Amino acid sequence: MQRFFRQVGWALCLAAGGASAQMSPDTQALKRELDAMRAEYEARIRALEQKLLAAEQASPTPIAAAPIAVAPPQPDGGSRGQLDISMILSGQYTNTRRDPSTYRIRGFQLPTDAEFGPGTRGFSLSETELTLGANIDPYFRGQATFAITPENEIEVEEAYVQTTALGRGLTVRAGRFLSSVGYLNAQHRHTWDFADAPLAYQAMLGTQFAEDGLQFTWLAPTDRFFEVRAQVGRGSSFPGSDGARNGAGAVALAAHIGDDFGTSHSWRAGLSVLQAKAGGQELAATDLAGNDITNSFTGRTRTWIADAVYRWAPNGNPKQTNFKLQAEYLDSRRDGEMLVDTAGAASAGSFAANQSGWYLQGVYQFMPRWRLGVRTERLSPGVPNFGTNAGLVDLGTGTPRRNTLMLEHNPSEFSRFRVQVAQDRARGNGGRDLQWWLQYQMSLGAHGAHGF
Repeated sequence: MQRFFRQVGWALCLAAGGASAQMSPDTQALKRELDAMRAEYEARIRALEQKLLAAEQASPTPIAAAPIAVAPPQPDGGSRGQLDISMILSGQYTNTRRDPSTYRIRGFQLPTDAEFGPGTRGFSLSETELTLGANIDPYFRGQATFAITPENEIEVEEAYVQTTALGRGLTVRAGRFLSSVGYLNAQHRHTWDFADAPLAYQAMLGTQFAEDGLQFTWLAPTDRFFEVRAQVGRGSSFPGSDGARNGAGAVALAAHIGDDFGTSHSWRAGLSVLQAKAGGQELAATDLAGNDITNSFTGRTRTWIADAVYRWAPNGNPKQTNFKLQAEYLDSRRDGEMLVDTAGAASAGSFAANQSGWYLQGVYQFMPRWRLGVRTERLSPGVPNFGTNAGLVDLGTGTPRRNTLMLEHNPSEFSRFRVQVAQDRARGNGGRDLQWWLQYQMSLGAHGAHGF
C-alpha cells in the first residue's frame, strides 16, 4: 500500500514537471514547496519502515503466535469476552447477650436448616463470594457465583446463562439465580447496607429466595424506567421445598418503575408476587411444654412484596454526600396440611396462616467514605390456624421487632469496615437480645457495578 501511494506521488510530480516550462514564477514557487513536502514525506515513511522492521526483529514471538491474547472471530464479527474473576472476602466478630443457638422468630415456623438469627458468637468468617463471568459469544453471557461458608462448605449461589442479543428490551436467563422479587432479594450480601437481612426476609423468604429455572425480563422502551420480570422454576428454596415433580414448583412476577426528578433525586418502586409449593417441608416449632418439635407442611404459599427506594445526591454526584431511604412490606399466606410433631404425636390436620412484616431503613453518607444507617422493623405473626391440632403448638406472645444502628467506613471503593448494634425482640415476649457486629469486607479482582 505504501508503494502504491509513493508511485502515485511520483506520477503527479512528473506530470507537474512536464508543464513547468509554461508556469509563472508563482507557480514555480508552489512547485518547489510541493517538492519539499514530498521529500519530507518520503523521509518520514522510510523512518517508520525502519522502526517497524526493528520492532519485528526484537519481538521474541510473532503476534500471530500468541493465541491467548487474540480472541477468535465470531459469526457477527464480535469476539469472546475475557473471563472476569472477583472475590469478596468477609469476616466478623459477633457479640450477643443471648445464645444464638436458641434464636427464634416468634410465630414463624422455619425449616430446620434455615439460616436466620445473628449467627455464631465470637470471631468467624462470613460468607466468601467467588464470581466468574464472561461473554460466551455474541448471543450469550455466563456467570457463576460460589459462596464459601464459615463451615468450610461451598455452595452454588448463582450459575446461569443470559441472552445478550434478543433486542426489543427482552432478556432470558436460565440456570440458578437470585429471584428478582422485592428489592433486597436479588442483591448479593456484600452489597447490603447492614450486616444481616431484615426480619421479614428471614421469616418469609428464608433470608433470600434463590431459584433454579427460567427468568424472562422486559425493559420498556420509555424515558421512565419500567421493567417486568417473570420466572418459573423448581421452587426448592423456602417457602417452597424440593420435590419429585415434572412441573414448576414456584412462579413469580415482578414489576418495577422508577425515574429522576430534578438533578438530585431519584426513586424506584415495585410490586412482586411469589407462589411456591411445599411437600413434606420440615419446620422447627415448640410444643406447649417448651420442647422443640418438628412439623411437616404440605401446601402452597403466596407472598406479596411491595418495595420502594429513594436516593438523594447533590446534583447527582454521590461522592461527597448522599442519602438512601429504603422500605419493603411482605405479606405471606400459607394454606395446606400440617403434620404436627413428626417424631411424637404425628397428628395431621389442616393449616392456614396469614402473616406479614415490614422494614424501613435510611443510610446517610455524611462525609466522603463514612456512612451512618438506621433500620426499624416489625412482624405480624397473626394467629395460625392449626385446625384439629390447635393447642399442640406454642404460638408465643408479643410482636417480633428490632431496631438497628450502623456505622461504616470505606477506605476505598474496594474495602469496608462496619460496626452494627441491634436491639432484637424477635422472640416476642421471650426477652430482649443486644447484638453487636464488627465486620470487614474486601473486594478482589474485577467487579461489576451494582444496581440501583
